[in-house]
Amino acid sequence: MKLVVLSDNRTNNTDFESEHGLSVYVEMNSYRCLFDTGASGLFIRNAVKAGVDLSLVDYVFISHGHSDHIGGLDHFLKINTKAKVILSKNVFSQQLFSNRNGFREIGISMDIAKYHDRFNFVEDELALEDELHVYTVKSHHFSLPKGNQTLFKGRGTGIEPDDFNHEIVVALGKDDLFVFTGCAHHGVLNMLATVTEKTGKNIRYVFGGFHLLDSSGLQYYEDEDEIREIAQALQQQYPDTEFFTGHCSGDHACRILKKELKSQMEVFAAGYEWKFE
Repeated sequence: MKLVVLSDNRTNNTDFESEHGLSVYVEMNSYRCLFDTGASGLFIRNAVKAGVDLSLVDYVFISHGHSDHIGGLDHFLKINTKAKVILSKNVFSQQLFSNRNGFREIGISMDIAKYHDRFNFVEDELALEDELHVYTVKSHHFSLPKGNQTLFKGRGTGIEPDDFNHEIVVALGKDDLFVFTGCAHHGVLNMLATVTEKTGKNIRYVFGGFHLLDSSGLQYYEDEDEIREIAQALQQQYPDTEFFTGHCSGDHACRILKKELKSQMEVFAAGYEWKFE
């Protein structure tokens, strides 16, 4: 089983392009998955360089409706004729906005009618195979990322804070789970608590952004103590879990997480490849 990061904000390999987006390819024994599609068609170009044939992908999971995670979906559907697209029923029912570095729309408009038979919309939870499950986040035991304060949604009746009803969390595996967090707008601890409460299984690997942004200018997010508390909670509750983060986890946050979690944590970038059991 292997994993390749096809799109990320960072790249440690000059052969791979980077963008503000996330796309991750995971190949299991009996199926192939794509987690998010980045902001553009860049992930397809990087897939070619990595020797990944995206036409063979069986499932595409869209973690939430922001354009840096779903922007490349239309590009993907033009080169893959079979994959099922799994996403929240709320992705296309509302407009999404950010006022970080200027107010702008960050959702997408897409004609999905021609692909209607390929979309599976998640309302609460969805089981695709014995070892492939999708959940909406139900746990609210822990605080939300402060970066959420810059994010909004609109449904024709005005603009309101985004409650991320368009976000899902994906769990792969039978006994030891691989969990994909996307951007973890609900908070990585809430996401993992949801999976634990739903499955009762051990979480072996966690992969995705933690939405711990680096403060800049007049925008302040989690400070060092708050990030350290998150790291310590992850370590205490999941002592045997390996964490992989990138994309919306800032450089400063990653340094603190790494210092606390040590060998339990690794930072990924575009072109990153990993084989796991």
